[in-house]
Amino acid sequence: MRTTVLTPHLTQLTRLAMMNAYLVREDDGFTLVDTMIRGSGAKLAAAAEALGAPIRRIVLTHGHADHVGSVDQLRALLGDAVEVLAPARDWRIVTGDRALAPEEGTNKLRGSWMKVATTPDTLLSPGDRVGSLEVVASPGHTPGHVALLDTRDRALISGDAFSTIAGTTVSGVMNWRFPLVAIATWDAGRAAGSARALRALEPTLLAPGHGRAVRQPSAAIDRALAKAGN
Repeated sequence: MRTTVLTPHLTQLTRLAMMNAYLVREDDGFTLVDTMIRGSGAKLAAAAEALGAPIRRIVLTHGHADHVGSVDQLRALLGDAVEVLAPARDWRIVTGDRALAPEEGTNKLRGSWMKVATTPDTLLSPGDRVGSLEVVASPGHTPGHVALLDTRDRALISGDAFSTIAGTTVSGVMNWRFPLVAIATWDAGRAAGSARALRALEPTLLAPGHGRAVRQPSAAIDRALAKAGN
């Protein structure tokens, strides 16, 4: 597990050179954003311990298995006092309801969805706050995908709305050097719309689910949007 301190508030954790989770420092400890694939829980908990604070809550950006995979292990390791928060729309899919609403169109769900035993303590909606983080709607990669904006410094944890392996890319755009995010994207058009909305937030740092963080990312996002035809 590689640990990269990005800001006084934000640390990136990387496994297998391509998969990220994040520790967001709050007054009471850490908020962990995403949990990687199954079997990562002990490494994530150890990373927080090495940084000198406990994990107090776990926030999930979306329901794909490489983001929710270790939530059960972490709940077992850390106990029920650790709050688990997940986007309400995606959690319906995680629990087995794969039906789409009429306004969501007819695109089939894509990517890996796994069964999770943990029941979230809180189901998130856009505009909610989790400590210093604001929940921002970013559907497209999945129907209920959310990003998280740190209101202290405008660092943006984007989940899979963007990836930065072999260049910054909107999730619905095929990057042949790292195709996994595009292959798993449910609706490329919605993903592009969400990318535009996230760009409008003028983030100071882009912290993606896959790839290195990008500082002052506006120009990189603009290039990615141009490739998406937006």
